[in-house]
Amino acid sequence: MGSKTGREDFEWVYTDQPHTSRRREILAKYPEIKSLMGPDPLLKWIVSGMVIVQLLACYLVRGLSWKWVLFCAYAFGGCINHSLTLAIHDISHNVAFGNKQAKWNRWFAMFANLPVGMPYSASFKKYHIDHHRYLGGDGLDVDVPTDLEGWFFCTPLRKVVWLFFQPFFYALRPLCVNPKPVTRMEVSNAMVQLSADFVIYYLWGLKPVVYLLAGSILCMGLHPISGHFIAEHYMFLKGHETYSYYGPLNFITFNVGYHMEHHDFPSIPGSKLPLVKKIAAEYYDTLPQHTSWVRVLWDFVFDDSIGPYARIKREYQLAKED
Repeated sequence: MGSKTGREDFEWVYTDQPHTSRRREILAKYPEIKSLMGPDPLLKWIVSGMVIVQLLACYLVRGLSWKWVLFCAYAFGGCINHSLTLAIHDISHNVAFGNKQAKWNRWFAMFANLPVGMPYSASFKKYHIDHHRYLGGDGLDVDVPTDLEGWFFCTPLRKVVWLFFQPFFYALRPLCVNPKPVTRMEVSNAMVQLSADFVIYYLWGLKPVVYLLAGSILCMGLHPISGHFIAEHYMFLKGHETYSYYGPLNFITFNVGYHMEHHDFPSIPGSKLPLVKKIAAEYYDTLPQHTSWVRVLWDFVFDDSIGPYARIKREYQLAKED
């Protein structure tokens, strides 16, 4: 448990991300894929149902003992909260109400954010655009760990700690790597979220608030669903920086496992990404893919060649000068 990983730096490349060229090639061959772009009419109803379920759960856990509150948070509520963060991911691409109703998407993301317990949606939107535009960009893509993370979390035990505290790294990393001014939408997000937390506390006490917050932290840390964080862009095979997963957990994660397809076509809702793979199967079937997010976590911890440093990075000089 004390051996260090073999990597001492990121994998630096001097080529553009592959998604741009593959998108052009696929659209030239299969223009019908354009018809999949646009809003998903079911998304807002699915998300609303999930929020209502969590509010009902808040009412039900108010009388439980603390050990059962934490158990329910990890085994049930946190799974819904993690799924809601992935719904927010979809909504950040304007697929709830369409590009012409951008503000409706922003406010609906705040609604989806309510059970998560902490303001998340507005800041995520602000940085997620850069993740797509500047994938692996040094100082631009805050999805990539810092040098300090890569250097320190280099043994199996330390990597387990890193996975457990992953939500905090994702929250704090942007402030260190690419700090941006606080926006009005972020202030609104914080005010709405804190008001909701206070109302829940006022009505039902502290346990429902802990249920929501603990669920979000635990299930975005060391949890099977969190395998997608590692599966998406960590370099399990040299030269490959994005991977898809086509297993059953996509059913509760808005198809985030179809990650190559998502980066190729970010304006297509998650519900329609399987159609992209079906139409352009020859482009995706031959690419490396994951079959288990649990196996991804296991390999991340115990494979010496994989760790926070196992990411492809590139320079975007023009973007930095802008």
